[in-house]
Amino acid sequence: MNRKDLDPASSPYASLGIQLRRSREAQNLTQNELGEAIAYTGAYISSIERGIRAPSRRFVELADAHLGTGGTLALMLDQLENSILIEGFPEYAEKEADAVTIRLFQIGVVSGLLQTSEYATAYEQAFVRRGTVTQQQADERVKFLLARQNRLAPPSPPHIHAVLDEWSLRRPIGGATVMVDQLTHLERLAQQPNMTIQVAPLGLGENRPFAHPVTLLTMPNRSLLGYSESHQRGFLERNPETLSGWSRDYDRLQVEALPLAASLELIRAARKDFESAS
Repeated sequence: MNRKDLDPASSPYASLGIQLRRSREAQNLTQNELGEAIAYTGAYISSIERGIRAPSRRFVELADAHLGTGGTLALMLDQLENSILIEGFPEYAEKEADAVTIRLFQIGVVSGLLQTSEYATAYEQAFVRRGTVTQQQADERVKFLLARQNRLAPPSPPHIHAVLDEWSLRRPIGGATVMVDQLTHLERLAQQPNMTIQVAPLGLGENRPFAHPVTLLTMPNRSLLGYSESHQRGFLERNPETLSGWSRDYDRLQVEALPLAASLELIRAARKDFESAS
């Protein structure tokens, strides 16, 4: 059978299909062999992998169990069925899972990969109160975030360089107790060998290079991808010229941000302020 490249933007279910094929091939199974093991046809599995049909709940649960994915396919289906992710983010999340280096800059909120579950939950609850999402959707968003964070665990985590806008340390998401735990978590993360955490102080003012959140991914082949968001959608940037400019601006941001030791002191100071308020 000819192997066809899969386009993650070709359909809403294409990313799930790509993950299914990767998991199947990691077990050295053909489509027909997997189908025989879980009572589906090879043609059905082919249609799922190509993103041309929506998989059933039963199928993804059986495939997860047989392939030992830890529930990844079911989790991805949850996201799709509940439409919890903004346009463009599923494609980014797929690339993030393979990146060897992740450079982050977020405005006003701690970057998702660095959030505690309590912080993430408090942040999502605001959307529920405003009626933007349902409780189920908010819960699934948090679940998806925590699943992404599993990628940071040994034995082969990516290197993370996060520049946090100072306001993200001061903004009381979830109240003082949640913030104390979140800032303590950042202090622990800063001690890990694969983590570099800096703070962009408010004093940078108009000299801060980015007006929007930006992520830069270095892939295993050393290629570069970028991601940013507006209020309504996210987009994965592949244009080399644009990415070169983003990379230069990120280098400037690193230089303008506080050094590592001073950044850690500012995180500790913010944590102590919240401890006094709790």
